[in-house]
Amino acid sequence: MDLYLPIANLSVNALVIIGLGGVVGLLSGMFGVGGGFLTTPLLIFYGIPPTVAAASAASQVTGASVSGVVTHMSRGTVDFRMGGVLIAGGVVGAGLGVFIFRLLQSLGQIDTVIGILYVLMLGGIGSLMAKESIQALIALKTGKRMQARKRRHHPLVAALPTRWRFYRSGLYISPLAPLLLGMATGILTMLLGVGGGFILVPAMLYLLGMNTQSVVGTSLFQILFVTIATTMMHAMTTKAVDLVLALLLLIGSVTGAQVGTRLSMTIRPEYLRILLAAIVLLVAARMALGLGWRPDEIFTIDVK
Repeated sequence: MDLYLPIANLSVNALVIIGLGGVVGLLSGMFGVGGGFLTTPLLIFYGIPPTVAAASAASQVTGASVSGVVTHMSRGTVDFRMGGVLIAGGVVGAGLGVFIFRLLQSLGQIDTVIGILYVLMLGGIGSLMAKESIQALIALKTGKRMQARKRRHHPLVAALPTRWRFYRSGLYISPLAPLLLGMATGILTMLLGVGGGFILVPAMLYLLGMNTQSVVGTSLFQILFVTIATTMMHAMTTKAVDLVLALLLLIGSVTGAQVGTRLSMTIRPEYLRILLAAIVLLVAARMALGLGWRPDEIFTIDVK
């Protein structure tokens, strides 16, 4: 079942793209991550141009975030004030990301930069996850209890001027900290097509010192609006958003997420984390191989 992608300018097997979305949704449901950081690499492996993969993945993350945001809003686990500051920073960051994206496009280096950023990002995150997972497994086997980390914001955050109260998050900190954090995730969303939750959630916990009850809901709230803004900016500037591709991915991810949620209830969290770390490191290794492996044909000619 082949479908033509008008923006990517190639034909793809629709069932394969739905399957890729299903794999990402399955991981999302099993591990509690957005999965956007795996969508772009998987699309690139399939042959989708990196620019189209990154732009379309952002629109897919938007659709996948809606149900999660609604659920957390109904539970009262969204800090709207914190979310508003993060969104403001994210939109500014996405605007800066547009400039960086277009600059790299004009230099002909955007595909290479996307690949390098993914290798560094996934390699770093996967290594940290693997380290923590192995420590948790050792503690599980030996019966030792891991020492709980005290919730406290980073000294650099405490040094910033002006303070606001974020009641839902239990914080009294400078709004500049979440604003800068939002900007960083906005740039990443624009360049890589990721929601940024895999960076935003740890940063909210370990840098800002937010309470765990509000972190996931507030993160999803920010991701929803920033990915909407990013998709619109991509559509108006880079013109790399392929809605047909995003729709196929969304169909698969919604279905896969339901299956993944049920599977997660049957496997211990420690084993889930080490499995996710292994998957992330494998994807990083495959991206690194693609950057360094010399293709059979160095040059290609695209006839339009």
